[in-house]
Amino acid sequence: MKKIICSIILLSAFIPCTMKAGFYVYVSPTGSDANDGGKSHPVASLEGAVLKIKEIRAKGNTKDTVFVEIQPGKYFFNKELKIGADLSPVVFRGQTEDRPLICGGRKAGRFEVVSPSLWRVYVPETEYGFRIEQLYINGQRRFRAQTPDRGSFFTVKSVAETKIDTAGKGASPYAVQKITLHDSEGQSLKDLDNQPGALAVFYHSWDNTRKPIQHISLKDHSFYTEGAEMKPWNPINAKSRYVIENYRNALNAPGEWFLDPSDGYLYYIPILGETPDNVECILPVAPHFLRICGEEGKPVRDILFENIRFEVTSYLTPLQGNEPAQAANPIEASIMLDYAENITFRNCDIAHTGIHGVWFRNQCRNSRVEHCHIYDLGGGGVKIGTQSITEYEKVTNNIVVHNNIIQHGGYVFPCAVAAIIFNGRDNEISHNDIADFRYSAVSVGWVWGYSNSPSQRNKIVFNHLHHLGWGELCDMGGVYTLGDSEGTVVSNNVIHHIYSFDYGGWGLYTDEGSTKILMENNLVYDCKNAGFHQHYGKENIIRNNIFAFNVLSQMQLTRIEEHLSLHFTNNIVYFNSGQLYMSMGKDSWLLAKVDIDRNCYWDTRTKTPNFHGNTFNEWQTKYSRDRHSVVADPLFVAPEASDFRFRSLSVAKKIGFKPFDYSKAGVYGDEEWERLAELTPALLQEFDDAVAKASRF
Repeated sequence: MKKIICSIILLSAFIPCTMKAGFYVYVSPTGSDANDGGKSHPVASLEGAVLKIKEIRAKGNTKDTVFVEIQPGKYFFNKELKIGADLSPVVFRGQTEDRPLICGGRKAGRFEVVSPSLWRVYVPETEYGFRIEQLYINGQRRFRAQTPDRGSFFTVKSVAETKIDTAGKGASPYAVQKITLHDSEGQSLKDLDNQPGALAVFYHSWDNTRKPIQHISLKDHSFYTEGAEMKPWNPINAKSRYVIENYRNALNAPGEWFLDPSDGYLYYIPILGETPDNVECILPVAPHFLRICGEEGKPVRDILFENIRFEVTSYLTPLQGNEPAQAANPIEASIMLDYAENITFRNCDIAHTGIHGVWFRNQCRNSRVEHCHIYDLGGGGVKIGTQSITEYEKVTNNIVVHNNIIQHGGYVFPCAVAAIIFNGRDNEISHNDIADFRYSAVSVGWVWGYSNSPSQRNKIVFNHLHHLGWGELCDMGGVYTLGDSEGTVVSNNVIHHIYSFDYGGWGLYTDEGSTKILMENNLVYDCKNAGFHQHYGKENIIRNNIFAFNVLSQMQLTRIEEHLSLHFTNNIVYFNSGQLYMSMGKDSWLLAKVDIDRNCYWDTRTKTPNFHGNTFNEWQTKYSRDRHSVVADPLFVAPEASDFRFRSLSVAKKIGFKPFDYSKAGVYGDEEWERLAELTPALLQEFDDAVAKASRF
């Protein structure tokens, strides 16, 4: 009853009084788009429903809400559904208990058995240039054949770049890169020889570069790629790792597949328990689910999507490949919104994508993604705002991402962020469970340095952010911020298990001029490099947080600046490994202008912890740090078991620490919803194994 009442209240809030009366269009898998859309004569697709709505609007019924009732079942389509300003207001909804599936793929035929460990199915469209880069078997992603197998990497021996186009100023738009391999990896080039279509995917610091292999030299174990000149701040070099995918000889592990353009067959190695009779193979076709696009001054308004499963979109790598781009920012999403207001997605699934999930891009406002399961993504989950700065009133704003499960992503673009706000203001990311991505969980801001930024008053609150990085990339955080962010709040989040390949597995990370951000009441533990790191910034407030068991250090600071960099007050730092305060630059914690006071420190290894090469007394007197702080056990209940409640508040009171209920972070609702957010024991073990492997490099 409580859920029904809440749904009625939310729906009433969405539909103004002038919209209460309405029309109904029915959609059924057994319908026909030639029907009138009535209950007894439903249409067969959302596209057919949109055409009926346009007919209703053409008759002059411009203000009434149209309710599109989508009956249970599967709806396959091969192109995106476009919704413009002439359609609103509309409610697209399925049934709560048996939600309809909108699928942007098509079924393949039945597999034939080539051998016990190899199947194949003919894909006739291959003859006409059809190709795929993602595949789904029984609702699960399967990966293209690659070398080495997933979870392992080759390392680059050396890189030599030749600039071909040098006529213009700045970086060359066209250059050739010679990638030389270690001798032990030369066999992969022999396997590749005379097999076109192979793709090299490089992992370098915070970026990925995805390039077709243009030429192979077996003589010196090298291959060549081409494209724009590498970025000087993050090139491919001897520290980079890579895999090569999409060639027949790499097909050697259960779950791998390869579509051979020479004979039109899709080859697949089945996993244990699969038979040709018990698998359904889906080939992605449509690049997007929805494109909701108005015009400047004429936005799409008042659309609700409720109780719908959107599954399977395709991504095809351009012929020239993908140049590196932080957070995979140029890549579109499966649901694109521009010039849109009051758009809501509630209790929907967005899954099995080749790209990102949802993007509220140009001039979007007052919209929500709520109680949605967003998972198995080629990129990230939700994107907000534009990469370019626009006029203040045109900045995307008041987008709420609330109580969602956003998990398992970055499968095509590992550097994608699960939830990102580019240039946007007054947005909220709250009560989400974000896990199992290869890069950061949340990123806020898109201005480097201290220049003007519109990213103000964003809220990142009550989220559970965990099991990120997988030891694959560097320079990441549970929450990562950029630029002037006055009024932005990062609070009441639980952040843990952030693990980079090399440097930069941080819980809270204020980067590149982050300014006037409040980070408080966060629990941060089990991060690789530190619980908190500031590269450089101004007047950020880090207070009343718990930082525990971070591996290499607890706090890091890079740049020494003339202004006040940060306030670090009323925090509890509890650790058993690594350093307490680590400088990423030269003695930055000693020389930078910082306000550090009223904190509690406890190193379980010693009663006299090292404060950046000083005793606690020297730290206090010589450097005016922590004048009113204490070195004492904060009296947690069972910190080794991640129970950071207090047995007693006697120590916490000495530093003015205010206890917060960190159990409120993450999703909430019925038991089934909360249980859905839990990672499986197998995945947790896989994460631990990946971390252990990365630690050996």
